[in-house]
Amino acid sequence: MEEKPSTRKGPGVCSLRYGLAAIMHFSNFTLVTQRVSLSIAVIAMVNGTQHTALSNVSAVEPVADALEDPGRPIQEFNTGTSVYAWSPETQGVIFSSISYGIILSLIPSGYLADIFGAKQMLGAGLLTSSLLTLFTPLAADLGVTLLIALRTLQGVAQGMAWTGQFTIWAKWAPPLERSKLTSIAGSGAAFGSFIILCVGGLISQVLGWPFIFYIFGGIGCVCCLLWFTVIYDDPRHHPCISVREKEYIVSSLAQQPTSPRRSVPIKAMVRCLPLWAIFTGFFSHFWLCTIIITYLPTYISSVLRVSIRDSGLLSSLPFVAAASCTILGGQLADFLLSRNLLRLITVRKLFSSLGLLLPSLCAVALPFVASSHVTTIILLILIPGTSNLCDSGFIINTLDVAPRYASFLMGISRGFGLMAGIISSTATGFLISQDSMSGWRNVFFLSAAVNMFGLVFYLTFGQAEIQDWAKERTLTRL
Repeated sequence: MEEKPSTRKGPGVCSLRYGLAAIMHFSNFTLVTQRVSLSIAVIAMVNGTQHTALSNVSAVEPVADALEDPGRPIQEFNTGTSVYAWSPETQGVIFSSISYGIILSLIPSGYLADIFGAKQMLGAGLLTSSLLTLFTPLAADLGVTLLIALRTLQGVAQGMAWTGQFTIWAKWAPPLERSKLTSIAGSGAAFGSFIILCVGGLISQVLGWPFIFYIFGGIGCVCCLLWFTVIYDDPRHHPCISVREKEYIVSSLAQQPTSPRRSVPIKAMVRCLPLWAIFTGFFSHFWLCTIIITYLPTYISSVLRVSIRDSGLLSSLPFVAAASCTILGGQLADFLLSRNLLRLITVRKLFSSLGLLLPSLCAVALPFVASSHVTTIILLILIPGTSNLCDSGFIINTLDVAPRYASFLMGISRGFGLMAGIISSTATGFLISQDSMSGWRNVFFLSAAVNMFGLVFYLTFGQAEIQDWAKERTLTRL
């Protein structure tokens, strides 16, 4: 039987926990803009090599010499910014390098965040990522190897920042507001993708592609000041929280075990099928999402054949739908739970099904409507929008099955997701390098198949009850 959380209402939208969600929204916005910056900048960084720059290489430096070193910049005459001879395979490695770093940090940072506090770890990760973003143009000029190393280190920093969030929500989010609060915070990622893709092309054309990194790296540094000033790990220690809100949060979490622990039941976790259902869902979800986030500007530029500015603008539209669906999905999920219309596990499986099935159908349809620009854009808008409904499904399911270990398990979950991102980014670069049209068709068909596997596995083994190994043990002294 699932325990029914208290339905007593605390302070509403004008409360500190919603302020926390807004700041975390801004933090996620910042992290994603820094991660996706390269996806829009690479059009100017590489396409110039293939078109403008090569036609302007002088006889003093033959084209063959210019292409001899893939990491060597060739000067583009009309903008004065460096462009590079990176093959699609090289771009795939560069794109996936940040995922390698995130994987390296997710599990240890999740465990340490539970012990030492998420505020410091998340803030340090955000600051480090922002500083490395500022140095990205310099690293690109010094060589592709250094750029890959920098992006990997940036991934470590971002992994620290992503994982610590669930440690905070485990202490700040009442059970009936989990979907709502986490969706507000999580929508910052979609909004960040929208902004960077919308204005990135314009920045690249007007100021040059390096300023994409300078601007969003600087915004990240400003976000760090806000984070360290306002955020606290526990509502009981926040100096500005009202007594009413503090009592509401603490009482609503009274049934949730929150005492510190020093051991992690690894063996029990490995044998837990509901956890594997969550991990499989993350793997499937991140597979297609990584392709969309990373390759969407390239796909629109190559298939629809538009300029970098228009490519960025069109690429940003899907993430308006993604941000909207994330927030609306969280509101609807909590509404269904608060009115006792559906059981918790039913809500989790419903939103997981919508978030994996609908984008798969859109992805399969894309190759057949490539001749229609309008239909293509509509499907590209629907993929991230419907995919983000998973945020109210298995994405937050660790808070249901093991709240004591939520941050640690979120680290593992995102690790599975990032492994999917590495494989999908590299595979996409390889497939489209063989043949553009058939390559994209294979990319989308494979993504749909991965999504369907994850959906079937989650529907079969997913649960929403706190697992026995995750419950607090009360020792009786004789």
